[in-house]
Amino acid sequence: MTWEGAKPVVLTLMGPTAAGKTAAALRLAERGDIALISIDSAMIYRGLDIGTAKPDATTLARHPHALVDILDPPEPYSAARCVADADAAVRQALRAGRTPLLVGGSMLYFRAFAHGMDALPPPAPAVRAGIAAEATAKGWPALHQALAERDPAAAAGIHPRNGRRIQRALEVLEATGRPMSSQWAKTARPAAERLDCRLVQTAILPERRDILHGRIEKRAETMIQRGLVEEVRRLRDDAAIDLDTPAMRAVGYRQVWRFLDGAYDQAEMLARLQAATRQVAKRQITWLRHWPGLAVTAPDVDSMLPRIQDAVGDRK
Repeated sequence: MTWEGAKPVVLTLMGPTAAGKTAAALRLAERGDIALISIDSAMIYRGLDIGTAKPDATTLARHPHALVDILDPPEPYSAARCVADADAAVRQALRAGRTPLLVGGSMLYFRAFAHGMDALPPPAPAVRAGIAAEATAKGWPALHQALAERDPAAAAGIHPRNGRRIQRALEVLEATGRPMSSQWAKTARPAAERLDCRLVQTAILPERRDILHGRIEKRAETMIQRGLVEEVRRLRDDAAIDLDTPAMRAVGYRQVWRFLDGAYDQAEMLARLQAATRQVAKRQITWLRHWPGLAVTAPDVDSMLPRIQDAVGDRK
């Protein structure tokens, strides 16, 4: 593919889970010289394959994705590290004369990539201890609600039970007196400036929620059939992994883990997995409906592809 304009184009392709982002990215990659870069907080982990809908080995061999399988499950990851890793992958693609396409559903990471991040203050041990004590007393969902009242933009991208990220956002509030989300674009350098590129942001936004929910339900059933329970059982066998491990916050893994604990039967596990995935999709859609600078939106894969090509001036 060749693009109009003096500066190279960097594409992002976002959307809710099960909307068809990976399928669209792969079809674009088949049509031109595209370098795929995953922006997904779960696909970064080795061993999390079925539950993350990670492309299979054959697909990854044909169309490699940067930032897939870069960490072991116990290792933490952050928006700041994602920006650094994504920037490096984009620069490598541009040096090779390829068009970077960042694809995934981690809205917080995409926002940090597009707008940049200020250097955040280091954790204060006393503040961290106080927040942890409050979480023990009230639970992380209660603290997530408190965060939503003070920094709704940050809270929208954090699961109510993701204690590590809730804690960090509250720490920044206490340390600076400003919401974490307000610091993403103060002195931070946006992607277009950092990478000297034209950033074209696109999103698949399904028009009918019932159709998306049907895809989510079918996808969850397929994951169980493909061996998600066995995948989680293997992860449980690793002494370094437990329910507080960063990777186990990925949707689906906690529900299967609790099933293996005997907390509920398989039917209940499936229902909980589907419900949790619907909630993730709802939050992703909320982010995208208020996303600044979207160049292209489309309800499905088929209508997305020509719109992306029109937006970037494909002249193949």
